Amino acid sequence: MAALAFLALAVFCGFVALGTWQVERRAWKLDLIERVAQRIHAAPVEAPAQAAWPTVEASRDEYRRVRLTGTFLHDRETLVQASTAIGTGFWVLTPLRVADGSLVMVNRGFVPPEQRDPTSRGGVPISTVTVTGFLRMSERSGFFPRRNDPAADRWFSRELPAIAAARGLGTVAPYFVDADAGPPGTWPVGGLTVIAFPNSHFVYAVTWYGLALMVALAAGYVSRDERRLRRRHIGDNGHSIDPESKDAAHE
Repeated sequence: MAALAFLALAVFCGFVALGTWQVERRAWKLDLIERVAQRIHAAPVEAPAQAAWPTVEASRDEYRRVRLTGTFLHDRETLVQASTAIGTGFWVLTPLRVADGSLVMVNRGFVPPEQRDPTSRGGVPISTVTVTGFLRMSERSGFFPRRNDPAADRWFSRELPAIAAARGLGTVAPYFVDADAGPPGTWPVGGLTVIAFPNSHFVYAVTWYGLALMVALAAGYVSRDERRLRRRHIGDNGHSIDPESKDAAHE
């Protein structure tokens, strides 16, 4: 019985800890949503220059509206598989050489499979351009079977170091920029950044606390039932008594 009680206590504490963790995660998520909402509605600021790259952090900078000016290296663009609100196809990730000579990757937007070839998009900008959009951090490669394969030039995520190495770009910024939408009818189609943060932490917290309550109630029921059984089978002198014999003696 002692072992069972210890196990119930351990499970109860574990569920309570998980519930509390979800409460803390919910507070963190709500704070993140508020901070990102402030960033996305702010006026664009200059994108971090090369000297500031080591200080760029997702918690402080991701989804910040930025602008940068430079020249696209269209011969080094990379197509990354994408599924968007307007269909499946590719993100067009193109390096932009800025005034100080450094390179920043720009997600110029979405193209369908039939427009993989740049010449099918009605031409590309070759002069100096100014790009505005959201600062995004480099993504991870992913997992099999959707893992980046540089040798085969198949990309499923915007993993900047791997893309830079595959294109012979050297060092690039640790972030890329999701470009805003361009004029209607032009390709690639920008402005498709999805900014959504699932927040189910309240439901998870209620679930874990509910499970903790169930464990507590079950332990209480078992403990009460055990005490009742002991009272039935132990007499005042501490010896076991046959209830039928006791009733017969009174008759």
